[in-house]
Amino acid sequence: MQTILLAEDEPILGKLVMEALEKKGYQVNWAKDGQEAYDSFRQQQPDICILDVMMPTINGFVLAGKIRNLSEVVPILFLTARSETSDVVKGFEVGGNDYLKKPFSIEELFLRVKELLKRSNQQSPLLTQELPKEKSSIGEYEFDPITQILSCETETITLSHKETMLLQALLVHKNDLMPRREALMKIWGDDSFFNARTMDVYITKLRKYLRHDESVSIVNIRGLGFKLIAG
Repeated sequence: MQTILLAEDEPILGKLVMEALEKKGYQVNWAKDGQEAYDSFRQQQPDICILDVMMPTINGFVLAGKIRNLSEVVPILFLTARSETSDVVKGFEVGGNDYLKKPFSIEELFLRVKELLKRSNQQSPLLTQELPKEKSSIGEYEFDPITQILSCETETITLSHKETMLLQALLVHKNDLMPRREALMKIWGDDSFFNARTMDVYITKLRKYLRHDESVSIVNIRGLGFKLIAG
């Protein structure tokens, strides 16, 4: 039986969603605020997380970031009444895989959950392995994936979740090819054209962050992927 962590502070909606998912055969752990949800995640390690964005104690975006510090691979679906582009982008940046705008139909929720779980189960062992968490040196820079800090003598940069994951993936293949599709599937969950263009934007950002050390570069291997070159 697959386990779902549901974080929703609205009692009526939370009860409705929990009962509907249980009727579909899922085990649901319902948390009524962000801190309770985080504690539940640490204890239960669910197969998927459904997080309301606006919650007491810890909001959904912060909660997703904390969950991503524990697991890079568990799917996260946001439930939100906020549809502004900036909010949607922020949800993906902190590690979300999908979002569903309130009000929503239960059938659409079922389909989103089913698809995220299917996608997660189809990933290869290489793609589902956790990225390394230890600090790394990149030329003159120090990179800490836990705090998401990239620093050198003259600058300290706080990376977004996606930037952190992409830099970690590049470091796994340091001075070697990081295959484009592997990175897309690991970080974005699919290799669609939209996600490929998005990854290119993040690569450009990382190049800018690393510009102070001329011995460090991220090279585009056309049609194949990228290579982080560093001594």
